[in-house]
Amino acid sequence: MNQLRRLALLMVGLARMAAFVGPANAQDDFASDAARLVTALKLDAGQTVADIGAGGGQLTVALARGVGPSGRVYATELGEDRLRAIRRATDSAKLKNVSVIEAHATRTNLPERCCDALVLRRVYHHFGSPRLMNASLRQSLKPGGLLAVIDFAPDSAESADPAERDTGDQHGVTSATVVRELSQAGFEVVTVEKGARAGRFMVVVRRPPD
Repeated sequence: MNQLRRLALLMVGLARMAAFVGPANAQDDFASDAARLVTALKLDAGQTVADIGAGGGQLTVALARGVGPSGRVYATELGEDRLRAIRRATDSAKLKNVSVIEAHATRTNLPERCCDALVLRRVYHHFGSPRLMNASLRQSLKPGGLLAVIDFAPDSAESADPAERDTGDQHGVTSATVVRELSQAGFEVVTVEKGARAGRFMVVVRRPPD
């Protein structure tokens, strides 16, 4: 199946998954974010992708359908309750190409060089130790692999302390901070895009080839 056909089928799947996400604006955000990720990362059949901080597993399901049975999706989360939620979502979708992994606050717990692409949707601002986590993300990617971060800027001034990026008016992170921290971890910036809503953005970086 060519990439264009697979992308079209994936968009149908995203529309169906969006119905389970919540209100109309949340559905629109989910479908829009997922479509942007698929395009930016050039996802295709047979690839291995990781959904870092996979939440309830909705994006995991969409990605697993996108890479097909010959591909693999790793879904990581913290805590058994969240891991069970991901398993319920993938079991309900009858997917056999998803591996659910318990992560750590400072590491992915993924195999080294396992992934063609990594996805972080509204997760990066939760990193209390971005230096350690970014090193682990880089280690999990194959050389030349892509990492996409979708996130949002805080309503007020950004906190200088990463541990305070997920609270109050400082909840969020700027694209400039994401770019700086990922560059310091050895990634190459591919693109920085604004989202449809104010403050939303996507940063795509690459692990340099060996």
